Amino acid sequence: MSVFNDNDPKVAVIKYSLKSQLNQLLDEGLEWIITGGQPGVEQWAAEVGLELKPDYPQLRVAIMIPFTDFGNRWQEERQAQLAALRSQVDFSASVSGAPYSQPRQLVNYGQFMSMHTDLALMIYDPEFPGKAQYDYARVQQQAARRDYPLMLTTMDDLQEAANEYGELQNDRSQNE
Repeated sequence: MSVFNDNDPKVAVIKYSLKSQLNQLLDEGLEWIITGGQPGVEQWAAEVGLELKPDYPQLRVAIMIPFTDFGNRWQEERQAQLAALRSQVDFSASVSGAPYSQPRQLVNYGQFMSMHTDLALMIYDPEFPGKAQYDYARVQQQAARRDYPLMLTTMDDLQEAANEYGELQNDRSQNE
């Protein structure tokens, strides 16, 4: 998606898309948003969840990280951002009770996330594979084993959300 900082205008569109989908799920009974701590979509999902809590008092937001020293090699600003977000959510913990020691911890984390959620909401386009391709494959494997829906937002979906968001912004500025 080529988003390199939280001030990029694309972030507003991504959050708008997440909020629309989460509103739909909340109206259907969603109680928990469980996300990871990676910068980008995972943290933005937690932020959107926190924004939705006043309108949905039953909503709880959790951030799960794969191991105890997750993010310790990031720039200080990113580390502080994750720490602040973790302090605001209803629950946060690491799947492994140890610092990073082996790739298996990431596999275990992915399995944990699949087993402790009822569906996956992903912003990912199979036509543009990236790091999320492993999560996408894991979700597809989980869906083959059990009822595990995937709500997939592709680049085309984001373009549609950008158009809607732009129209809303135009309407707001005309009404001011």
